[in-house]
Amino acid sequence: MLVTFTTEAYADITMFGDVGLVMLKMMGHSATVPGAIRAEDVPAALERLTTAVNATPSAASTSNKDADEPNVSLRNRALPLIELLKAAAKEKAFVSWK
Repeated sequence: MLVTFTTEAYADITMFGDVGLVMLKMMGHSATVPGAIRAEDVPAALERLTTAVNATPSAASTSNKDADEPNVSLRNRALPLIELLKAAAKEKAFVSWK
């Protein structure tokens, strides 16, 4: 499964499902796909995600142990979504995911 985050203020961000669900939970939302955040709620979601990522040890990763992929830190995986949320907050745009 893939989770694609969309807003009119930024390019779409697609993540593997397990990573996308972790990000949703860090933003304070349920792991329900599809979903959306109203424009006025985007700054709070951004703050929760940034706080959660900064509180996570830098060595933490969301790597699939069965896959032949390198370990990527949660902080690095969250960066594109953080940028999307910043752009959406600046433009007062809603964010959706599917």
